[in-house]
Amino acid sequence: MSTHITMEDLHAQVLQLVGGDRCFVAVAGAPGSGKSTTVETLWAQLERDAPRQTAILPMDGFHYDDSVLHKMGRRPWKGAPDTFDVGGLRSVLQRLKARDETVAVPVFDRALEISRGSARLIDPTASVILVEGNYLLLDDQPWSNLHPLFDLKVMIDVPEEILTQRLKSRWEYFDLTEAEILQKLEGNDLPNGRTVREKSVPADLVLIQ
Repeated sequence: MSTHITMEDLHAQVLQLVGGDRCFVAVAGAPGSGKSTTVETLWAQLERDAPRQTAILPMDGFHYDDSVLHKMGRRPWKGAPDTFDVGGLRSVLQRLKARDETVAVPVFDRALEISRGSARLIDPTASVILVEGNYLLLDDQPWSNLHPLFDLKVMIDVPEEILTQRLKSRWEYFDLTEAEILQKLEGNDLPNGRTVREKSVPADLVLIQ
């Protein structure tokens, strides 16, 4: 059964993992749930407590390139579960688990709508890897192949009406038209969010926001 927690609780729980064997904390949630902000805040807190002991691995870096999505016929649904290189993410997690080398990982550039390869380095000094992304806990192949690699599973729970407001503001910031925003919300973001909420395995911890 999942335990409902606050940000302070999450910080305290993850801090207990710092300094030991390398472990992976999966932080999942619907689009617009605040995963990146939550993880970056948590990382900053942990960096203050124990410098160089924590690193972030974002799932979004494993987006298929637009050219690949065009060939797949999936470009309008970029961000859906099948538009990510899950095998690539699993390979990077396995490399990181060995903790015997510095690993370069990709990071998604939202302004450019592309993943930038080898954009971040994760050193062996980091004992806790914060993995963040929508579908990390999805109970479907190939996503479920990731679950054994996670030592702690966290889900961020946000009501859909708040998600809608946040996502609309996000797309307005990028100067999309009302029609484009509606397509993004109703055709992709909100259905993807329902997939996360309805088809993920139970998390160890649920962060209410």
